[in-house]
Amino acid sequence: MSGGQTLAAIDRDEALARIRLLRSPNVGPVTYAHLLARFGDARRAVDALPEIAGRSGKRYRAVPEHVALDEARAVRRAGARYLFHDAPDYPPLLAASEGAPPILVVRGDTAILEAPCVAMVGARNASAAAVRLARTLAGELAEAGVTVVSGLARGIDGAAHDGALGASGATVGVIASGIDVTYPPEHADLQERIAREGLLIAEQPPGTDPLARHFPARNRIIAGLCAGTLVVEAAPRSGSLITARLAGEMGREVMAIPGSPLDPRSHGCNQLIRDGAILVQRAEDVTELLGGFAGAPQSALREAAPDWALCDDLSDAEPAPIADLLTTAPVPVDELIRQSGASASAVQLALLELEITGALVRHAGGRVSLA
Repeated sequence: MSGGQTLAAIDRDEALARIRLLRSPNVGPVTYAHLLARFGDARRAVDALPEIAGRSGKRYRAVPEHVALDEARAVRRAGARYLFHDAPDYPPLLAASEGAPPILVVRGDTAILEAPCVAMVGARNASAAAVRLARTLAGELAEAGVTVVSGLARGIDGAAHDGALGASGATVGVIASGIDVTYPPEHADLQERIAREGLLIAEQPPGTDPLARHFPARNRIIAGLCAGTLVVEAAPRSGSLITARLAGEMGREVMAIPGSPLDPRSHGCNQLIRDGAILVQRAEDVTELLGGFAGAPQSALREAAPDWALCDDLSDAEPAPIADLLTTAPVPVDELIRQSGASASAVQLALLELEITGALVRHAGGRVSLA
């Protein structure tokens, strides 16, 4: 089993400082990266935090050390460990994505991420035929040496994990809750099996409930881990389409299974194909498409990861301020970034949260508005 970085693998005080820094109010991945680059290590960044003001004038305040210690103990009790952004086994494809999580909490074997990874996502209320197809495709991909990544949700996600495990293959479950929280409840056995035989990943601290605002962040991890995302069945406003769009923005392959125009659950996939997604009917379509990624050495992928020192923004947007800038009149996303003074990745995450709740409409030309 791949070791990852624990509190003992790097300097204990530095590890605790990293946890304190990331869990502090108003500090997200972009701000975290900037602070590390500015101060050299997390300990100095935490000490300097009270003296720093963001563009909006807000002050930063580090969480107390005992909070980080309590979290670290909870991670250990859950049989999990931390994976820091500079760990040797931090996934290079994820590292190459904008706003990559600085700290992951993982249970299982991170070595399975060395194989080509494909995200398989789709409707929670999927049809019986789509569930059966997802299970079959996932099993065939697993047998071909592909790691199947999904979000452990009902429907297509669960079928994808189940199919990969049934073929004695590798699967990764990325959850929107803490590593010790099961959601949905009926997937308790499946989640435990993934942790035991595959890999379970959480960005949130232990004990965190799967709140709606955490799912867009979860989706960006699913897309970021993978060379491509396959949507099996999805309604027009499905969260799966958000994952597919994120994959496309990252330069990864976007694939979709076509469906009957008479079934609303197929409309999202059919639209993806109209918009340029690759039509997939069998596992071989996926493995042939990912041949280039399969042959790419991990060292080369890691070299493509962004330099953390290049971040130049100290503010992370929260959903409320971005929502305040929106009306029913379409506005370019670039204009929102300029008006908010926040980083591009922070604004995009805020927009994702609004979109997944149905409050946001996207228009041609990179414009958005309130629904």
